[in-house]
Amino acid sequence: MPGTNKIVLFYPPYDGPPLGAPLSLLCLASPLLEAGFDVKLIDNLISPDYEKSILRETEGALLLGISVLTGPHIGAAARISKAVKKQTPGLPIVFGGWHASLATHQTLQEPYVDAIVRGQGELTLLEVARRLASGQDLHGVSGLSFKDANGEIVHEAERPVADINTLPAPAYHLADPAIYAAASGVRQLAYTSSVGCPYQCNYCTDMVFYKRRFNAYRVDRVVNDLAELVPRYNIEHVPFFDSNFLVDRKRAVAIAKGIISSGVKFQWDFQTSTDFLALMSEEEVCLLAESGVHHIGFGTESASQEVLALMNKRFQHVNQMVETARKTHLAGIHIVFNIILGYPGETEAQRQETFRVMSDIAKEHPNVSFSPNIFTPYPGIPIWPQLKEMGVREPQSLEEWETLALGANVLPWLRGEELHRLQRSLEYFLLNNQIRKMTSKIPWARRGVRRLLGAPVRWRIGKSRYSFPWELWVSRAVERVVTRRSLLTGQTLAERTQEVC
Repeated sequence: MPGTNKIVLFYPPYDGPPLGAPLSLLCLASPLLEAGFDVKLIDNLISPDYEKSILRETEGALLLGISVLTGPHIGAAARISKAVKKQTPGLPIVFGGWHASLATHQTLQEPYVDAIVRGQGELTLLEVARRLASGQDLHGVSGLSFKDANGEIVHEAERPVADINTLPAPAYHLADPAIYAAASGVRQLAYTSSVGCPYQCNYCTDMVFYKRRFNAYRVDRVVNDLAELVPRYNIEHVPFFDSNFLVDRKRAVAIAKGIISSGVKFQWDFQTSTDFLALMSEEEVCLLAESGVHHIGFGTESASQEVLALMNKRFQHVNQMVETARKTHLAGIHIVFNIILGYPGETEAQRQETFRVMSDIAKEHPNVSFSPNIFTPYPGIPIWPQLKEMGVREPQSLEEWETLALGANVLPWLRGEELHRLQRSLEYFLLNNQIRKMTSKIPWARRGVRRLLGAPVRWRIGKSRYSFPWELWVSRAVERVVTRRSLLTGQTLAERTQEVC
């Protein structure tokens, strides 16, 4: 719509506790604002009645941009897009984000999607906005897929990845931290100091999205950003959204030292892999803790070297997991090991090996918790051809992907008795770990029950015997076993019907 400069950006609601304003939209908004566009940011926390807000704001707008993740995100994105198209048929609707970038052609076949910004979106969306504002067509915009005037789908060339140090800072001023604090109970500010990971795990979308390139802010930029943002917005907690923060360990240590030197106090978390942390010295890990790190998430996935090889994670070994647990325990940092269950080719014996090894690690290091999930096949991952051969049905439309939430079981080889045994052994594994976390703060009656259950639970795990699960019945009457945690923050996540237990 030539003549207008308003752009509406929408982040659909998702399951899980909010970690602050949607960082993807804040990053997209910043270059648009610098170029003189009027950006309206909408999500379900800023605008609880977000559908009415979007319909109101898109009247007279230049475009509506929506960031989409695989799973429940898609439902709200599709519903809003249809409503906007009905009200303002000529308004361009531009999708972006992980799902749209990884399943581009299929997503663009939907009648309510006009264009897709693939991959790193800041510069592509800015060029799209400038073209639309000046009445030009979209041919030649690198990193864009769109429908031309005849309705034909056009995929332009990839846009070269920009050094993120050359991009403007996210537009944090567009979001009020108090709104997100009211929802989460803590004043948080999501931050990304790097994108990309050098590894090529067969199940990972990051490898497809960022092409194994580690693209990081300079140390001084990270330290200066946090030293300025934390006091300005009275922030208590900063979750880092980096894919693998410790890829450059010297950089990570320098950031920790810079935070300490700044004198700004806050807690921060990040995700990484055990091989990188295992190489750090005890002093360096303690330095992370001193700077405010209180939680780290690790994609350990399995304790079976055979399964790790199937995942193309040959760089990871059990001794690194043990060393990671030891060093973080020494530093007083809580950690979560993610576990993927049901990976193609995994046997029940290998699964039980994972449970036994992980239980042994947690026995020695009580700072360790676990977040297990059934393997979820996301679009575009390297293993998709093999999955199709094994009978996994790929969703045939954008909206079919809505049901593929993390932990949703669509695996043909994990059904019936096999699934039941997995669920039962997983429940015992989690119960055993929770028993070990008994503290003096727990009421004596509950503590007594845990002591009573401990020995038989450990016996069952050691022997893989799970019939007549009386211990589970007793434990459920006393307290709920935590089945899933956020890998990023360690927070307990609500159970959903798609999860394994």
